[in-house]
Amino acid sequence: MRKDVRILLVGEPKVGKTSLIMSLVSEEFPDVVPYRAEEITIPADVTPERVPTHIVDYSEAEQTDEQLFQEISKANVICIVYSVNNKKSIEKVTSHWIPLITENTDKDSRVPLILVGNKSDLVEHSSMETVLPIMNQYSEIETCVECSAKNLKNISELFYYAQKAVLHPTGPLYCPEKKDMKPLCVKALARIFKVSDQDNDGILNDNELNFFQRTCFNTPLEHQALEDVKNVVRKNLIDGVRDNGLTLKGFLFLHMLFIQRGRHETTWTVLRRFGYDDDLELNQDYLFPPLKVPPDCTTELNYNAYLFLQSVFDKHDKDRDCALSPEELEDLFDVFPYMPWGADVNNTVCTNEQGWITYQGYLSQWTLTTYLDVQRCLEYLGYLGYSIIAEQESQADGITVTRDKKIDLQKKQTQRSVFRCNVFGEGGSGKSGFLQAFLGRNLLRQKTIKEEHRSYYAISTTYVYGQEKYLLLHEVFPDFDYLSDSDLACDVVCLVYDVSNPYSFEYCAKVFKQYFMDSKTPCMMIAAKSDLPEVKQMYGCSPLEFCRRHKMPPPQSFTCNTAGDPSREIYTKLTTMAMYPHARLRCMCTCNRCTFCLCQNFLNSELLQTVRAKLYAVMLRRSLENTSSFKT
Repeated sequence: MRKDVRILLVGEPKVGKTSLIMSLVSEEFPDVVPYRAEEITIPADVTPERVPTHIVDYSEAEQTDEQLFQEISKANVICIVYSVNNKKSIEKVTSHWIPLITENTDKDSRVPLILVGNKSDLVEHSSMETVLPIMNQYSEIETCVECSAKNLKNISELFYYAQKAVLHPTGPLYCPEKKDMKPLCVKALARIFKVSDQDNDGILNDNELNFFQRTCFNTPLEHQALEDVKNVVRKNLIDGVRDNGLTLKGFLFLHMLFIQRGRHETTWTVLRRFGYDDDLELNQDYLFPPLKVPPDCTTELNYNAYLFLQSVFDKHDKDRDCALSPEELEDLFDVFPYMPWGADVNNTVCTNEQGWITYQGYLSQWTLTTYLDVQRCLEYLGYLGYSIIAEQESQADGITVTRDKKIDLQKKQTQRSVFRCNVFGEGGSGKSGFLQAFLGRNLLRQKTIKEEHRSYYAISTTYVYGQEKYLLLHEVFPDFDYLSDSDLACDVVCLVYDVSNPYSFEYCAKVFKQYFMDSKTPCMMIAAKSDLPEVKQMYGCSPLEFCRRHKMPPPQSFTCNTAGDPSREIYTKLTTMAMYPHARLRCMCTCNRCTFCLCQNFLNSELLQTVRAKLYAVMLRRSLENTSSFKT
């Protein structure tokens, strides 16, 4: 909604522009009329639409053409005043004023016009027959009002219509020539219908209609009122009501009825509640609400956002197979102006045997978008109507901004649910295979992926000590000299080398020494393609010795050349290292669940080391005290 409305009155001299303004303000016809009235501001609390309104007069005797042009460019609506008893002033509307206004306004932002026939008290006939062809010729003319400044006839109505022409314009909604709603209006209302159809059955049932009514107008409809609405549709449209619910055709018919009966404000209230601006585009403030993300903080979806996204998935998974077919996915994104997910998404998250995104993969992709590009996530949630359906102030209420990673390191604990692992390795070392194996794809399935559909990300869930966490793998392009900050910023580093290539390990060693040797980011060495014969690495020391020297876990053998799904144990290990970067976990079997691993981790934990040190200190103190007593 606009913050204010600026109304400009223009017209030939002596038609009564100034008298109209003064009669509105004083509620009586002025005895003395100046050449021009000063700009008047009507406070919001005394206007029907609760919006401050500025009324500006124009006088040819007191103002230059340049000043007139400036006022025209600033006006939200222009009232062209003519005298009903002066034929020449009516002719000037088309011969002078409309062309002048058109020349001095932006072609892309149409300014609504109101034709005002003043001095109706001086004639017994109406000027409407003369003015009607003008209204039909110029679509920017919203309406025509006949009034009288002398006897105060239709004065308040004049300025109400002017205000309404700005706040609830007809132009974007309706085409008078075709007597139908414009395509953009139909498209916007169709999206609103689809968002409001929460069970996706193609109709708005009584519960959905009541929720819609409460959302837009802050009041529910009584049962009889609902039936009356549906009866109106039934009488005028064969397929407007189905199974006692309102169809899309019925929904559109109701809004066309509102517009044709001059109740534009009803349709505009609905459109603006669902985020649309005066041009029937989704407002940028609606799509991108403010969200502050400090440095070293990440963004995640919160519980309410996951619940909403789950409901959206259930709404479109019509065959209940816990996966979205291409048709179901297209239906889900029908409320978007474009298809947001490309073919690479199917190689970023888990899919079923048919290559369709599963429920887990669907949530994973949303988690990935939130983590990598939270502004895009806000935009997507806006298209789906999150703030409306979830009854939140904005999409930002569905986002959690995590605390600074430095605080996590200080406190040695984290509340985060998403952890990023950057995967390094030279070309051909097996990085892509490592990412795809995380999604349950062995080498045979990976060979079916087209190069143009390849993804450099993979995300799925892992369980660490019974807690579900998301691990995000990112394959870093193997250009040692040009690693960006985003290539280095992560929670855990994965260094992949090919055991069958004698020169593969050297790249991993260089990356570690150059970028991570002095950092607090935990690192893991992956001995990929372990199904192939292992050869000696042409480096100063073996990978195992390298890991020992730098206090890293020993290289972890890995292969995706398996008959079934590749093992996920190594990914649990990576997530654990990301969650507990301060703990030097020495789990040899990488499961973190067996008794051996749990005992090893506990024995190596800093808590036990601290307790042990305190016990030693107490025992030493007592021993010294006993020695001192013995000597005495």
